[in-house]
Amino acid sequence: MALAGKSQSTLNNYARCLAHMVSHFQCDLLDLDEEQVLDYLHLLKNRNNTPSESYFKHTVYGLRYLYKQYGLKELHVALPSIGHDKALPEVLSQQEVRLVLKTPKLLKHRLVLGLLYGCGLRNAELCNLKITDVDLDRKMLHVRNGKGRKDRYVPLCDMLVRGISTYLIAECPIGYLIMSNKGEKYTPRAVQWVLRQVRKESGIEKQLTAHSLRHSYATHLLEMGLDIISLKNLLGHESVMTTMTYLHVARVGRQMPFSPLAKLYGNQ
Repeated sequence: MALAGKSQSTLNNYARCLAHMVSHFQCDLLDLDEEQVLDYLHLLKNRNNTPSESYFKHTVYGLRYLYKQYGLKELHVALPSIGHDKALPEVLSQQEVRLVLKTPKLLKHRLVLGLLYGCGLRNAELCNLKITDVDLDRKMLHVRNGKGRKDRYVPLCDMLVRGISTYLIAECPIGYLIMSNKGEKYTPRAVQWVLRQVRKESGIEKQLTAHSLRHSYATHLLEMGLDIISLKNLLGHESVMTTMTYLHVARVGRQMPFSPLAKLYGNQ
């Protein structure tokens, strides 16, 4: 499975979900027939302490991968298809981003927010940044092993260059760029804590997550004139079709969209 390019977190999720299934049946999963498998999935969907949607998906994907490895195509076909979420991403306005960025009192927390929004980083990508990934002279950030194990470069603005320089002198991190007060690598949970605190202190009503800042980064770049292919590369997307989701959110086009009420009442 590792040779097939699956990430360690994916392998862990598959193993965890399939281990629960083995515990339920007390037998080898390959000995189960189609009816038993579908009954178990139905049980997952309908029991009182319903698991998260991701748990159900990882169970299905894990089974699908297991059957593929052992050539059990008939069971593979019987598994339910997983629909993808069609909801549009939640995006902060530029004014809301300014409020978020100025809220934290600690330099490290401001830098965390600045990197998430200013470089469009995912939570794990931020935590995995090393000092050597930062090129302050060229104003570039090397993002290694992003989603799909892809590397990419993203530009650093002058504000981030100054912020990182000041942070390096003040905090003297070793190895990783963002480190905890105990001198350990920052964790995604620590980032989530920072975001929760900032949301509370700033009074922002919208959800404030690493992904909402990444969505805002992408949407604002489109609105500022960046082309879709360049944005795809900055975000590290495999397909441009994924990036095109932001076209439904960004206010771009030959004519800026407007409400008919504005014309009906003469912009009053």
